[in-house]
Amino acid sequence: MPTRFSRYLHGALSLTGRLLLGLFVTWGVVVALLLGLGWRSGETLVGESSRTHLRYEVRLIADELAQQVDSRLSALERLAARLDAADSEGGGRDTLRRSDALLEWFDGLVVIDAEGRVVSDWPKLDRRVGLNIGDREYFQHVRAFKRPHVSEPFHGRASDVPLVMFMVPRLDESGAFRGVVGGIVKIHGGGLFNRLNRIRLGAQGGAVVVTSSGRVLYHSDDSLVLDTVPDPQDNPWVNLALYGWEGEALGTMFGGDMAYQAYRQIWPANWIVGVILPRSQVMAPLREWVSRLGWWALLVASLLIPVMGWLVWLALRPLYRLETQIDEVGRGLRSRVALTTRMQELQRVARTFNRVEVEREHAISRLQERQAFLDATLSSSPVGIFVTDRDGEVTYVNPALVELSGHDAEDHLPRTWIERIHIDDRQSALDLWQYSLDSGDDYLQQYRFHRRDGEMLWFEVHARRVVSGDTHLGFVGTVKDITERREEEALRQWEAEHDPLTGLLNRRGLERRLEEALADWRKTGTPSVLLIFDLDRFKPINDLGGHALGDEMLCQVARALSRTVRRSDHTARQGGDEFAVLLPSCTFERAQDIAESLRETIRELQVVHGGRVFSVTLSLGVTCFERGDQRIESVMQRADAASYRAKRMGRDRVVMHGEA
Repeated sequence: MPTRFSRYLHGALSLTGRLLLGLFVTWGVVVALLLGLGWRSGETLVGESSRTHLRYEVRLIADELAQQVDSRLSALERLAARLDAADSEGGGRDTLRRSDALLEWFDGLVVIDAEGRVVSDWPKLDRRVGLNIGDREYFQHVRAFKRPHVSEPFHGRASDVPLVMFMVPRLDESGAFRGVVGGIVKIHGGGLFNRLNRIRLGAQGGAVVVTSSGRVLYHSDDSLVLDTVPDPQDNPWVNLALYGWEGEALGTMFGGDMAYQAYRQIWPANWIVGVILPRSQVMAPLREWVSRLGWWALLVASLLIPVMGWLVWLALRPLYRLETQIDEVGRGLRSRVALTTRMQELQRVARTFNRVEVEREHAISRLQERQAFLDATLSSSPVGIFVTDRDGEVTYVNPALVELSGHDAEDHLPRTWIERIHIDDRQSALDLWQYSLDSGDDYLQQYRFHRRDGEMLWFEVHARRVVSGDTHLGFVGTVKDITERREEEALRQWEAEHDPLTGLLNRRGLERRLEEALADWRKTGTPSVLLIFDLDRFKPINDLGGHALGDEMLCQVARALSRTVRRSDHTARQGGDEFAVLLPSCTFERAQDIAESLRETIRELQVVHGGRVFSVTLSLGVTCFERGDQRIESVMQRADAASYRAKRMGRDRVVMHGEA
């Protein structure tokens, strides 16, 4: 499966695949733009058409409801006039009974006196006559303004159903209020909104009637009747209509869906009628039309792909021939590209390739010549040379380095080379090499190296990074054998710090080691002890036996010192017959034992000259590092002073600095 996917991906990324993909994408973009423009144009036309239709419907409904309200109020005014003309005793029951024709418009007729008490009704309903509605807002409104009025919806006290009351005032000749004639209309099932039940705008559209106070009078969903209009934030256009606005708009409904809306005022009743048409319903035909066009475009594109593929293949045949000829040039089957085509771009590519091929051949020839000179130079160089890649892997070593290291060219791997470095020098050499790889700085290090035959040499390795432009290519390094130089340096160092007669440290060597011991004392508190002494009765040996006899005694003393002290101690001949011993990491008490042992050992040494035996003793001064010591001179002065005190006290003794 991955192989098949790779083939598909390779085909898609080829020039043919990209051209076909480009054509298909272009076709898709053009179709999408056309469909998008068609959608926008259709949306605009459908929106304008919907607004026009809603404007007509809402005006028609509002005019009809206003006419019905006016007709009902006029009929009640005529009924009130007949009641005033007739005998009003009995509450006008006879007049109401003779007004059965009004029951086509009203579900009931009532006569109410000036106090708000129902004095007569038709058709008769239990508990209605005698009912006092003086506290109702609609009665108080008519009594106050003495004008016809349509009430807010309310639940009837006698019928317990949602009602609306149409009312006109009854006035006497002086204009005083005598009562009200009212027509009762049931909201559910009443004749006032019957026509609205038959209005349907598609599957979801319809009409709604609300009062100016925000109570629903009519809705296609009966459960919403008498409910309060939802929060204005859910539909701001309804809120504007409640304040008297009339017009059409596109906005969200209470459920969050977009809908076209139109509102008109019914002023005689203080009602608002609205017509709602969901946008999804309006746009459904347009959406279906655009979808159908999209499928047709997809079908046409699928039919055009093979044709476009064939045309692309025909157009790219010269390119395939060019590819074949370039491959033949690369394999050495031909020297130049010879392409016959009318496509000027490919002709220019062929000419450019031939020119580049000629230049490449010349460059390869020059490179081979330079490589031959370089190989000869590196092979004849007496200095060991190596080359690494950017990761530090050795890619070349010259014969001089093979001979110097004793390893074949195939053995010059980083791991093999590192294992041959002396264990004491290995980690520092490796750390510096890693630092050079990371930073690009030069590598310069001296370390001991074990040849394959076991001989140990001192190498000086110097490597420098090779850069071409901004590209890091690797390192070129040289390896020099500095064994002889290091041995000479070591010999010079030894001679500079040792007495040539006895092989002990001289004064310079002693002072350097004393400086190191003092530094350890000051840093870590490591105790050290210094012993200084000269030989008692040494002058007669020189005077009677000569310098040769004196030198023999000095050498015996040196050998005795080396046998008596620890391997970690430092013995020195400061000059003449004066000696010193530095005891690092030694306590004062332990140093006293060593000094006594040394004194006993030296006392037993003898030299013979002319049948006479000569021996020497020691006047030995001992001191240790003390708080406040900053320079070795003060330590040596204390030891010298103790040694002189030993001489004054009779020689052949040990004096510890600080003893009485």
